[in-house]
Amino acid sequence: MESRSTTRVRTSVRPTDAELDLFGLTHQGHRRKNNQDHFLIATVHAGIKLHSTSLARAEELPLEGNRLGTVMLVADGVGGTGDGAAAAQLATESVMQYVASSLRCYHEMGTGNDPQFLTSLREAAMRAHEAVLAEAVTRSDRKSLATTLTLGIGVWPWLYVVQVGDSRAYIYTGGRLVQVTRDQTMAQEMVDLGALKSADQQRSPLNDILSSAIGAEEASPVVTRVDISERGCVLVFCTDGLTKHVSNAEIEAHCAKGLSAEQLGRTLVELALERGGSDNVTVVIARAPVKA
Repeated sequence: MESRSTTRVRTSVRPTDAELDLFGLTHQGHRRKNNQDHFLIATVHAGIKLHSTSLARAEELPLEGNRLGTVMLVADGVGGTGDGAAAAQLATESVMQYVASSLRCYHEMGTGNDPQFLTSLREAAMRAHEAVLAEAVTRSDRKSLATTLTLGIGVWPWLYVVQVGDSRAYIYTGGRLVQVTRDQTMAQEMVDLGALKSADQQRSPLNDILSSAIGAEEASPVVTRVDISERGCVLVFCTDGLTKHVSNAEIEAHCAKGLSAEQLGRTLVELALERGGSDNVTVVIARAPVKA
């Protein structure tokens, strides 16, 4: 388990809820019989749960408090059957059980308590791992269940990314696209060891073999902290159904066009489909436009 951090100079104020531009899209692709990807976008708020009242206009009460954080998630089920979809769904549901409580603790502790928050995020990923393993045991065929998990929690001015597997998180800022996550594949391991050239990684059969996944023999969550305070930055989360067909340079070029989250998401998915759509394709976009 690892933690990494990158820092930039803060240049803007925290976006309001109305300024957030969020969009997610998943597509089965052209060659798969089903869609094993899942995604989620959510904002977490402090609030009041109203159980009963005699007030005539209860809906006008200020029940929703300030935004505690923004959640982005993509999960790509492994295995080529419905078992992969089940693993992705279970991992997503399990992680979300801990996100709200972790965010509340983060705000109560103050932003100076990053180590505890990072630990809680790694624990959330491992709880998802345990939940998927437990589900596999209950199945009569005893088939293994596994999924990737790339989770982002935005707590301005930081984005915390939890990575297991080879789905990816990117940030476009300052005119440059940066890949926040590192693929947990056997091909990437070989590149790191110097046994495989980076240029040959995409074509290697080892590129489709995960070295870490939720529900697999090994799950090694990596948590990364990235500065997102620069207004106009774009966050792109995706499964490998996109990156098999669309390069980092092309993602960067489309981010540079200043498209809305929906326009960018649909453009990237359509590009992957035009080039064959060999896998399920899922993209989640978040941005806060520069103020006029």
